Amino acid sequence: MTALTVREAHPTDLPAVAELFDLYRQFYEQPADRALAQDFITQRIQRRESVILVADAGADGLMGFAQLYPTFCSVEAQPIYTLYDLFVRPGARKAGVGRQLLLAAEARAAADGMVRMDLTTARTNHAAQSLYESLGWVRDDVFLAYNRRVKPT
Repeated sequence: MTALTVREAHPTDLPAVAELFDLYRQFYEQPADRALAQDFITQRIQRRESVILVADAGADGLMGFAQLYPTFCSVEAQPIYTLYDLFVRPGARKAGVGRQLLLAAEARAAADGMVRMDLTTARTNHAAQSLYESLGWVRDDVFLAYNRRVKPT
């Protein structure tokens, strides 16, 4: 793999980012749906609703991405990023791509005035947990996460 550049995704990256996003969703046991992935990523970029960072290996293409959603921490009364998506192509894993994406996300959060980044991962994703902890992320053992499906009306 050639040298990586981590940068913000451009509109011309949409097809490649959509492919990575579709693979990410499949990793989390969702059915492959390239059209859905393309539409979702296109909307995020066009509406400027998220920051998408990509690991660009030049002629070898995009090796991974991270997607940050701006939000707030009410308790701290400060802006934060939720790092919701982080994905590295299987063939590029264990080469430092995830680490570079996480470091770039942290630098971006600092530059954007965020006071914290939050993320969740599967309890079984031990490789990711190890990476996060090696970079100083602290696992929350105090709060439990809940969700509830809502049927649109």
